[in-house]
Amino acid sequence: MVGASLGFLWFNAPPAMVFMGDTGSLGMGGALGSVAVVTKHELVLAIVGGLFVLEAVSVIVQVASFKLTGKRVFRMAPLHHHFEKKGWKEPTIVIRFWIIASILALIGLSTLKLR
Repeated sequence: MVGASLGFLWFNAPPAMVFMGDTGSLGMGGALGSVAVVTKHELVLAIVGGLFVLEAVSVIVQVASFKLTGKRVFRMAPLHHHFEKKGWKEPTIVIRFWIIASILALIGLSTLKLR
């Protein structure tokens, strides 16, 4: 998985030559989830993958809000598209999400020593 991820990231640098798509991302997510369950670190995975959780929750909130009230919470879901609609440039969003993901990864890894 590490080799595949690094190879993907190498060729996905702008301008992207390869796109992962649902098949690759769902496979990687399933593998990460399986490893978390086997090692009994499900909460750590939720913290480390907090940005992915936030992206998924933003879609759930948007759909639920629109179905219940007819109003949208975000300009567009998932969350990164909301920021694009607000005028943020894509590199700005990517770098800020990297920063958030790095902080969450450090928090998640620091909780491993608490057990």
